[in-house]
Amino acid sequence: MMSSSKVYATYRVQTPISLELAAEMIATEQSTGTFVHVPGETDELRALHRATVERVVQTGSATSPALPGSRGAKNEIVTEYQEGEVTVSFPYHNMGASIPNLLAAVAGNLYELSQLSGIRLMDIEVPEEFFDRYKGPKFGISGTRQLAGVESGPIIGTIVKPSIGLSPDNLRMLVRELAASGIDFVKDDELNANPPYFPFAEKVRIVMEEIHRAADKTGKQMMYAFNITGDIEEMLTHHDEVLKSGGTCVMVSIHSVGWAALAYLRERCELPIHGHRNQWGWMTRHPLLGMEFRAYQKLCRLAGVDHLHTNGMDNKFYESNESVAKSVRDCLTAFGPGYDVMPVLSSGQWAASAVKSYQTLGTVDVIHLAGGGIMAHPDGVTAGVESMRQGWEAALSGQALDEYAKTHQELNRAIAKFGRA
Repeated sequence: MMSSSKVYATYRVQTPISLELAAEMIATEQSTGTFVHVPGETDELRALHRATVERVVQTGSATSPALPGSRGAKNEIVTEYQEGEVTVSFPYHNMGASIPNLLAAVAGNLYELSQLSGIRLMDIEVPEEFFDRYKGPKFGISGTRQLAGVESGPIIGTIVKPSIGLSPDNLRMLVRELAASGIDFVKDDELNANPPYFPFAEKVRIVMEEIHRAADKTGKQMMYAFNITGDIEEMLTHHDEVLKSGGTCVMVSIHSVGWAALAYLRERCELPIHGHRNQWGWMTRHPLLGMEFRAYQKLCRLAGVDHLHTNGMDNKFYESNESVAKSVRDCLTAFGPGYDVMPVLSSGQWAASAVKSYQTLGTVDVIHLAGGGIMAHPDGVTAGVESMRQGWEAALSGQALDEYAKTHQELNRAIAKFGRA
């Protein structure tokens, strides 16, 4: 049974020594001990502050190390590396309710230990004190739906393309067309925040003029996620500019600012935070290094993101559909006192992606972003948006995409442009 006064971390481990000894080294290295006994490390101190190995399960072995620089005991030649899962508990009073100090404990120096030829943080469990300290998503799924004006079904969105370099006049015309198309959501690209050639305040003014112009005609305000990534004071200033202009969303590159800055923003934020995970690949691409999304998304939810990128089906990146589906399910799994977050499907998405997304995920609680899949539609942006809606209509009705496309021109043209479903 898990104690409410501990933090639990589960790792996937590969090691040239025994799994049991590797687990003890993890517990020791990340709490009271070092490579030798030191004065002051009394039995009483260890009893109160030492991390504890809770579980060791062997899952297999390998004949070569996953990571360089590992070595066996006394530098012996290693011919077999043990693999398994290890769970270690850390006393809550070692760190308090602090994401930065939590990471120092559960990650810290572990990735550098020569006795580990592979280590990956798979999951974490935190006590209630963390939920008292960190308020989590302020809007989540329901609040986002309300602001976006989408009561049911997926939230259909796109990314401003070209990613960077559009002039103020060109951006104005693009946003005008998008807002008139009836699209639900648009986001800045992560590359475009506050560049010298196009200051943030001017971008907000231009974008919101066009959004309000369209809303006056249609009664619906498109949600636009302004990229406010920057230094802390800069983020707060840019948030305030968006809020004052009547905007309904801000975007932050999580790894660029860090979880502490994200949590600081959340405390003062009056808008949904669209969490972009760019740079995530360096934390996760190797299966025996970094962090599993299951653990990662909990940290993001604690810090307060309302939307979180998960990649999409048949994406342009390395990630498999199985991995994407697990990430979406992780986001939709209950965590904390109602810390719900909306998964964001993106990367290489177009109208046909809706069918596989719904068949695989079985949910419409997603923001589905298509950049080129909307922008590059042969009949223009509005037709691209409509093709995405028609793709989801086919998915939700259970009809074959090709059959549905026979009576829906925008979808039919998308299939002709982007490939067979």
